[in-house]
Amino acid sequence: MLPKVAMIGGGSWATAIIKMLSDNIKEKEIYWWMRSTEAIAHIQKYHHNPNYLSSVEIRLPENHISDNIKEIIRQAEYVVLNVPAAFLKESLAEVTAEDLKGKKIVSAIKGIVPDENQIIGEFMHDKYQIPLEDILVISGPCHAEEVALEKLSYITIASMNVDTAQNFAKLLNTRSIKTNVSDDIFGTEYAAVLKNIYAVASGICHGLGYGDNFQAVLISNAIREINSFVNAVHPITRDIMESAYLGDLLVTAYSQFSRNRTFGNMIGKGYTVKSAQLEMNMVAEGYYAARCMHFINKKYKVEMPISRAVYAILYEKHSPQIEMRLLTEQLN
Repeated sequence: MLPKVAMIGGGSWATAIIKMLSDNIKEKEIYWWMRSTEAIAHIQKYHHNPNYLSSVEIRLPENHISDNIKEIIRQAEYVVLNVPAAFLKESLAEVTAEDLKGKKIVSAIKGIVPDENQIIGEFMHDKYQIPLEDILVISGPCHAEEVALEKLSYITIASMNVDTAQNFAKLLNTRSIKTNVSDDIFGTEYAAVLKNIYAVASGICHGLGYGDNFQAVLISNAIREINSFVNAVHPITRDIMESAYLGDLLVTAYSQFSRNRTFGNMIGKGYTVKSAQLEMNMVAEGYYAARCMHFINKKYKVEMPISRAVYAILYEKHSPQIEMRLLTEQLN
């Protein structure tokens, strides 16, 4: 039987993964749910997403793209969640645990569900009774824009069952996409969340006029914060220098395509949070993650001065200039 994959979400990363799945030579059936009926009609007629990565050709049968989420999920073996974390509950409002029974749930979100303050895997396990061994995570340094340009990129597929990770990874390999596998669903997902916060910090510092020398210090301290936190949450043997951790942090902190860095840069230049969000017209997951991690870390009490500084700037309205100057005294 052919593997069947359902994509939930219509943004740039969802479009990029649709491209990976389509370009991969292994036969499969691909289904795509998105909220916008206008975008669906456009893709069905013109074979391009009108809003994101419009250069990517979409080669799916018309009846495989729909705004009926239950029908799309019903047909799938793998369900890839790829909407902003803040909108996940809204997107799945019609979906029940029974609808997802027996499915492999793949998190491509790199965010935390607000209110619950849970990474996607934890949320799906608690709310929809998805067994942890049926949860996968897509992570790694892989900007959607470079996938569209077919630049060589590496992604990591994590699952507690490495064979499951390997099977899904085989659906994504292309000449420009290389895949690795991991058994660290908690570490890779939390690292993917945290790197967005540190990319916001990197952008704030750039907006304030800090140079490359300080950026290097900031990011070397950030990977230590990630390591300390994931070890506190899920203490297993892992190499924090692997691309799923350090690589993802580096590309998100430095890349021109990083929306979190862009958002932080605007904050550093004096934009309010609201004005930066309106001008970007895209979700910077690091904004929501900063608040969620602030509350999650009340339990673990890990020393995370960079994350704390970003929270203070975004949610307590502290001056970016003052907060970053204080941060410079805490880093080494």
